Amino acid sequence: MLVMQGDCFNGGGSIARLASPASVGAHGTLQSGQCRGSIQFRSDPSASHLLRSAAFSRGLCARRLAAPPPAFASAEFPGSVPDGAEMPPPRRRRRSVAGIDQDGLLDPDALADPDSSFYEINGIRLHHKVCTHEDSSDQSLDLVISNADQSIIGLPIVLLHGFGASIFSWSRIMRPLARIAGAKVLAFDRPAFGLTSRTSWSGDDTKTLNPYSMAFSVMATLAFIDQLGAEKTILVGHSSGCLVAVDAYFEAPERVAALVLVAPAIFAPVFRRKSVQENGVGEQEGQKQKDSNGVNLPTNPLNRILGEFLELCMWIAGLVVNMIRAIGRMFRSLYSRAVVAILRSSVAVMLVRLIMDKYGILAVRNAWYDPSKVTDHVIQGYTKPLRSRGWEMALLEYTIAMITDSTSTSGVPASQRLSEISCPVLVVTGDTDRLVPSWISERVARSIPGATFEVIKNCGHLPQEERAEEFVCVVERFLRRAFGTPNEQEQVF
Repeated sequence: MLVMQGDCFNGGGSIARLASPASVGAHGTLQSGQCRGSIQFRSDPSASHLLRSAAFSRGLCARRLAAPPPAFASAEFPGSVPDGAEMPPPRRRRRSVAGIDQDGLLDPDALADPDSSFYEINGIRLHHKVCTHEDSSDQSLDLVISNADQSIIGLPIVLLHGFGASIFSWSRIMRPLARIAGAKVLAFDRPAFGLTSRTSWSGDDTKTLNPYSMAFSVMATLAFIDQLGAEKTILVGHSSGCLVAVDAYFEAPERVAALVLVAPAIFAPVFRRKSVQENGVGEQEGQKQKDSNGVNLPTNPLNRILGEFLELCMWIAGLVVNMIRAIGRMFRSLYSRAVVAILRSSVAVMLVRLIMDKYGILAVRNAWYDPSKVTDHVIQGYTKPLRSRGWEMALLEYTIAMITDSTSTSGVPASQRLSEISCPVLVVTGDTDRLVPSWISERVARSIPGATFEVIKNCGHLPQEERAEEFVCVVERFLRRAFGTPNEQEQVF
């Protein structure tokens, strides 16, 4: 055991007196102030180990004192951050949806093209483009237009895109259609799509019309017809845009000259509805029975009692049915409110971003007959609206408006009024449409009296993009047959 008596070292301070109880008992008591300078070694095997440990500790302390202090350490608290220093900001992962950076979103006006225009309706700035037949800078599809300069239709055209699309969907055919019609062709972005301004709307706001509703799209369509300055126009709708075109026709049939429905996402009834009084059926109901000679037959008292009993049963059954319907409407109302509350939550926003990121580009490719022909230019055209600020909220509000419109009982759905359309109608579809199969388009055409049905081969859901030349030929043939001169009509037939 090592016993150190007195102050032994002078290298940067004194080492405290150390003594073991055993050594103190053998050699007397160590007193403070003594410095004999003698060190006694006993035959303890751990003595050399303690010496080496003391030397190592002294050397480590010396190296720590000699090393320069860290840049972020302060004099008062070694290892702490001084007041003047700044910690580097944490690196945050950049968000991206379908390859579009979501950290630098812009207003729709900043994303507009040189030929873009904006038209404000009820505070909503609707992005649209207008093409005239005088502008012949693009001759890409002029070769497919036969005798376009000899005879013109003279009616403007309004183009209505479908869900998830925009004006870009009509970019290849706007100029050729303008040359055929001999008038302006206008296409606009419906609210929640394209570069039309996004706005928040509350269901409690009853002063203005919901910009994401079908009624607003119909009103905007009629407003653009007025802007074109024409008494009548031709409405061309694609997918869900066909519903807007049909509703606009029923809202103002005198303003619509013809309808062109491309891959119409309209549920058409299998059978046409028959009038209750058709062919006089039911006119004799409630009257007295008569024989073949027109003489009143005597009534049986038992039959009269049985008839009154059946009438009472029918009244009770009707009461029960009305109660069930009322309960069903109440549950549908509660269900729709719950769904609306969920869709306006932050979880729904994250879900929309996830869906668009995983399936947005895939949906565009799936809409074509040959997905390998979808170019980067097409992908950029469909993903450009994702750079607009508030696009997620707008899509959710559009979905909420669809739910609200579907649960509304204010009027008869347009799909049940197709037989009332009296203007010329063309229904166009692709033979391999995966989103709206061709048999649905055929049902729509059969439900409209006198409608023309055309199928484009090797084409998917977007004939105006994938088969633009054939689509223009089909539309031109239909318009010349409906509005052309007699000679042109004979040539078409």
